[in-house]
Amino acid sequence: MSEQLIEGLPDAVALRCLAWVPFYLHPKLELVSRSWQAAIHSAELFRARQEVGSCEDLLCVSANEPDNLWQLYDPRRDLWITLPVLPSKIKNLSNFGTVSTAGKLFVLGGGSDAVDPQTGDHGTFSTNEVWSYDPVIRRWSPRASMLVPRAMFACCVLGGKIVVAGGLTSCRKSISLAEMYDPDNDVWAPIPDLHLSHNAACSGIVIGEKMYVLHRGLSTVQVFDNVGLQWTVEDYGWQQGPMTVIKGALYVMSHGVISRQDRESEKVLVSASEFGGRVGFAMAGLGDEIYVIGGVILSEHGTSEIKQISDVDVLTIGGERPTWRQAAPMTRCKGSVYGCAQLRI
Repeated sequence: MSEQLIEGLPDAVALRCLAWVPFYLHPKLELVSRSWQAAIHSAELFRARQEVGSCEDLLCVSANEPDNLWQLYDPRRDLWITLPVLPSKIKNLSNFGTVSTAGKLFVLGGGSDAVDPQTGDHGTFSTNEVWSYDPVIRRWSPRASMLVPRAMFACCVLGGKIVVAGGLTSCRKSISLAEMYDPDNDVWAPIPDLHLSHNAACSGIVIGEKMYVLHRGLSTVQVFDNVGLQWTVEDYGWQQGPMTVIKGALYVMSHGVISRQDRESEKVLVSASEFGGRVGFAMAGLGDEIYVIGGVILSEHGTSEIKQISDVDVLTIGGERPTWRQAAPMTRCKGSVYGCAQLRI
């Protein structure tokens, strides 16, 4: 940097001062000078935020509309930040994996059932493409492709690396293949396959240092131990439904309630009957709160019409008793949520 960031201060000290400025104000900081613009877009600022403890936890969300658009939610200020459009050539990308690690958002695989209105051709059901979004430089970048195309698969972060398993191929056939991605070296490597594959969508959660792969409609859970790099098959009594993990505990919305799930028991937390007519929403944990985001509501008149919503309902579970509140609705995205992840920057 050719000029001092802040006159009279070493740049290293000035950078630590800038590290305390909230992320949503970064676009305005860029306008101060070229040296500030370079600092805001530097990896050094991200490291400084980690060192001084000013990192922020945001939620990243993508929904049915608009096409391939993502927004970030800032819970401290109750505001939404719109990202550049994901530059995938696949229109209406869905059924992908979404995680964050190393300060970046990753969108992996997925595909589309969209039909080209001009040619009548169906879209690609599954792909192996991988994209990352860097909030420091505010740009999407292609990353090394997965070893196989997949959609509707389990995708989690373990020890800073991304693990994907199962899912459906472009022929809509189930696979048991699993692989691991190193974001520092941009390299994929195979890991042991799942013991079982089922012709159904699967999802993944992380509790402790283990990844749990769940198939829709089955109580059988496949558990990946990151230390031993092996899978085990176990039977859990977890309820089926939208779920999230908060501070190592699993919470599930099922049968009109949100409950905390242990291996063979559950504790009902609060009623969620108001979400009975709402489908396609995301359920995400952030701090001591559960966020219910977006989705669609069937027409009250019993027709096939649906209402795409951008509402955000928040359940605080850290106090004496759980309480609901409404957060600011998404400003651009609405409808069924395709991707949701927590991003620390």
